[in-house]
Amino acid sequence: MKTEPTLVMIPCFAGAPWQLNQLTYLQSRPMRTLRLPDDVCNLETLADFIADQVKDLESYVLVGDSYGAVSSIAVATRQPKGLKGLVLSGGFARSPITSPLLKTLAALAPFFPGPFYRQTTLRVHAAQLASSFDKKGEIPWSTGKSHAFFVKETPHKAYVNRLRSIEKVDYTALLKKIEVPTLILTPEEDKLIGEEAAGILLKGIKGSQEVIMPRTGHMLRFSHPGAYSLEIRKFLERASL
Repeated sequence: MKTEPTLVMIPCFAGAPWQLNQLTYLQSRPMRTLRLPDDVCNLETLADFIADQVKDLESYVLVGDSYGAVSSIAVATRQPKGLKGLVLSGGFARSPITSPLLKTLAALAPFFPGPFYRQTTLRVHAAQLASSFDKKGEIPWSTGKSHAFFVKETPHKAYVNRLRSIEKVDYTALLKKIEVPTLILTPEEDKLIGEEAAGILLKGIKGSQEVIMPRTGHMLRFSHPGAYSLEIRKFLERASL
């Protein structure tokens, strides 16, 4: 009897482990998650860390959300032996920081820890994550919830290091190295990542599939965990994983 691969959930920019109990349709599957290290400012170093976290697994699927998606891409381009599939939600292959406001904020962030970071930087960040669908989710979401989540889970040092890790990163040319079944989960409205990012992933990863999640925003994993987990389950069944 074939052993099911373990689903390894890679955190978003906040760095906090996933709430696995919310993934209703995956409860019969082996799952694990992790917390991102605060002191890593390079995605290849982060890929080393993730590879170390899965070295005991014979087979696994990486499920990366947002920053966790580009982190998963960094691992997948290495074609590790145990990797059997890839799920990327709200993901990107190169930095999504394009607006002048966000670029200015990213440049200033290292110099303003403390109250400025918590009350200004993180509030602006939370606003960029918001969508018009959040309040009507399975779990109603808001910019206030996003802000509180980051205040609780993301030290200033970690925030700055993760910003640095994506400033100049571009995995576009390496996407062709990903040869495992890949699902791209795209929210209907995502002002942080934009429409182009999913297209780059679809074009670059051979045979990848996209599902656009209706009436969701960038925080779809938090606001719509049931629908999110159902799409992952359907993908795993299609790919015989």
